[in-house]
Amino acid sequence: MSIEVVIVAASRTPVGSFNGSLKTFTAPQLGTIALKHALESSKVDPASVEEVYFGNVVQAGVGQSPARQVALASGLHSSSDATTINKVCASGMKSVMLAAQSIKLGERSIVAAGGMESMSNAPFLLPRQNPLFGKFQTRDSLENDGLWDVYNNFAMGNCGEHSAEKYGISRESVDSHALESYARAARAWKEGAFDAEIVPITIKGKKGDTVVREDEEYKKVIPDKVPSLRSAFKQGGIITAANSSPLSDGASALILMSAAKAEELGLKPLAKIISWADAGVEPIDFPEAPTKALPIALQKANLTIADISLFELNEAFSVVVRIAEKVCSIDPAKINVNGGAVALGHAIGNSGSRILVSLVHALKSGEYGAAGICNGGGAASAMVIQKL
Repeated sequence: MSIEVVIVAASRTPVGSFNGSLKTFTAPQLGTIALKHALESSKVDPASVEEVYFGNVVQAGVGQSPARQVALASGLHSSSDATTINKVCASGMKSVMLAAQSIKLGERSIVAAGGMESMSNAPFLLPRQNPLFGKFQTRDSLENDGLWDVYNNFAMGNCGEHSAEKYGISRESVDSHALESYARAARAWKEGAFDAEIVPITIKGKKGDTVVREDEEYKKVIPDKVPSLRSAFKQGGIITAANSSPLSDGASALILMSAAKAEELGLKPLAKIISWADAGVEPIDFPEAPTKALPIALQKANLTIADISLFELNEAFSVVVRIAEKVCSIDPAKINVNGGAVALGHAIGNSGSRILVSLVHALKSGEYGAAGICNGGGAASAMVIQKL
């Protein structure tokens, strides 16, 4: 008999701007805040959670076993296990997939999963071997380990430019997408669309406490300046700071369990996980990778694009969503209805689970939702869920 996997809690921190309001928190501290909120909101006993999977990309200086730090700081028993996942931007989603697989196999009954990143705290790296003579060069761990295509030796944005040319995506198209993402995010916050998923963070200061309740980036756009911004990666290119996701800090967490365990504990699940999939492409083609993973997940779920009420596609760059719309024939009105990473921020280890958290709360009862996220190296992860 197949084991049904359900989501009983889905929480996230606000996404902080680079060197912004959340810069004093390490990635495991942000992860702990998200996981504690997920446990408290669902009334799940931390001691009952058997395992944790948590995504984290730039781990230099974060400390040994970041996921284990989150688990123990969140009150889980020392007998539980924890594994940190690095699938670049898809780390958070891959963590949820691994948690679901563990439950589906009957290995576990209750697993926590999510992702976290403090891009503000990514350190600079010094070579261990000093030169006999002359200078040595520091490297930015954030750029080197999170934002750089090692196969072509250039920034990920250059891959975006390559894909834009390949699919005939214009500057006007990506700018209009970016402006719509910001507008949707502003509307969502005004209407309280994120209230159920957000855990406010209190920051203590000499002049009193500051409470961060909202994503920080979406208010910073100046719409009139967007069309005139210079391309960021290529002379005459289409990708700019406005239609790219900003560097960010944040974390998200979900509590997964078997449907039988949820019933035993008297918990009402938020959603059930229907299917998941990964797919690979050439590294330079990573922006199109979600168009490979999504169809596989839908096929496994015995569903079509038309059956999906809402899509959450990570906006590493606006071109990623424009390609998905074109290749998979997805109605733009169904994608990132409350804004995406261009406006909300992209804390890379967090985003894969962040879009799942937002999808869980955006869907209405009975509706199917699909989430997809590309990752550096040329791959993507996707998941289909149903709101209960």
